[in-house]
Amino acid sequence: MAKYQLLLPKMGESVAEATIIKWTKNPGDLIDADEAVMEIATDKVDSDVPSPVAGKLIEQLYKDNDVVQVGAVIAIIETEGNASNEQEVIAVASPEKEEQKTVEEPVPAYNSVQAADTHVSEQSSTIAEPVAIPGIEQLEHHTTTETFKSEGRFYSPLVRNIASQEGVSTDELDRIPGSGSDGRLTKDDLLNYLQNKPKPAAAQKSEEQVQAPVAFVTPTPTAEPVAQPAASATKTAPATSVSGVDEVIEMDRMRRLIADHMVMSKHTSPHVTSFVEADVTNLVVWRDKVKNGFEKREGEKITFTPIFIEAVVKAIKDFPMINVTVNGTQIIKKANINISMATALPSGNLIVPVIKKADELNLLGITKAVNDLANRARIGKLLPDDVKDGTFTITNVGSFGNVMGTPIINQPQVAILAVGAIKKKPAVIETKEGDMIAIRHMMFLSLSYDHRVVDGALGGSFVRRVADYLEKWDPNREI
Repeated sequence: MAKYQLLLPKMGESVAEATIIKWTKNPGDLIDADEAVMEIATDKVDSDVPSPVAGKLIEQLYKDNDVVQVGAVIAIIETEGNASNEQEVIAVASPEKEEQKTVEEPVPAYNSVQAADTHVSEQSSTIAEPVAIPGIEQLEHHTTTETFKSEGRFYSPLVRNIASQEGVSTDELDRIPGSGSDGRLTKDDLLNYLQNKPKPAAAQKSEEQVQAPVAFVTPTPTAEPVAQPAASATKTAPATSVSGVDEVIEMDRMRRLIADHMVMSKHTSPHVTSFVEADVTNLVVWRDKVKNGFEKREGEKITFTPIFIEAVVKAIKDFPMINVTVNGTQIIKKANINISMATALPSGNLIVPVIKKADELNLLGITKAVNDLANRARIGKLLPDDVKDGTFTITNVGSFGNVMGTPIINQPQVAILAVGAIKKKPAVIETKEGDMIAIRHMMFLSLSYDHRVVDGALGGSFVRRVADYLEKWDPNREI
């Protein structure tokens, strides 16, 4: 018999750790090759961890809700094989055994452990000595209380270490807006918060006494300093009363992430929304004409979504300053046009997969990308890289019969377009014989944008340009 060390696989370039949701296999269970042994959650997506080998699970090295670094050994599987394939497992200590070990070297201060906030490379499958990685478990040994096991957000080892040394509690961390993916709190976010954090009155007075120059000037009497109100981001909602007949539903992990991200976005960006109504009659007639032949030829449907995405990509090329992000006082103009598309899940939650470099795809390529991402999103097969690096978001509120909406910006982007339902309406059209009233297919487009960097002229011109591309659709176009 050989013993195989199952490692937490790399799940994307931006993912360094994951939380174990639950084990689907228990010690003693037989496992087939490529069969899932656990469910994990990252700050981007939830996924399964399959075993690359067949055998029997003999040891779980982590428990449910533990945070594990990429590349860490998570389980030991006993396989059929010769001795040459046997993995050394003596040096792999379980979390319970780690607690009994004496830490010889303290965890470095946060200004010297930059690597802890980056990706952890995969370990070699054969381990002669245990490798000391400044991960979550080691950092928790150096904290007086388990203050960083937040159920709603993920914090990197570096962020946890900084918070520990600065005395920042979990509740305080949860209130700090994050600029990372899905609102993740980065090292810079925490350092900026600490730098701008109001100091206690006693500390301010002490500093003033130290810094005050010695001079023979009679000080002018000043009023007592008024305590500054807490930042709006730290305000809490009033308590909600619950009667005996009310049902209390705990938010799942994804809903908590969505809630945090939406609140963070509203605190970060001053939102403005502009609306345009578009006549898409030619577009609707064209799709009705080609959809059956397209489905027979390609084996999949063509919806309106890829058509909207193509129009948005064209408009971004015309107005590239809508495809930017904000970093303090800097505006970062993105080189790639990566379109995020909001996708409703069967669970009622929302996820936003990304079509990378959409400007390099034709309509057929966009259609296939949309269908692939939407299908994998609904069955929970998206990868972490599928939901990162978006530069502009589209949400189709019309799929629920809504004619318009005021969507919240998907940070760190600066704009999001909501496309409403297409409705038949009487409308005035211009003909050679003069103005006439006809039945037309009409829809509303609504663009929410970040007024820090996008003014009404740019936001309004952009959404109008998207409508122009849809209205001028070629009814004879081939796909």
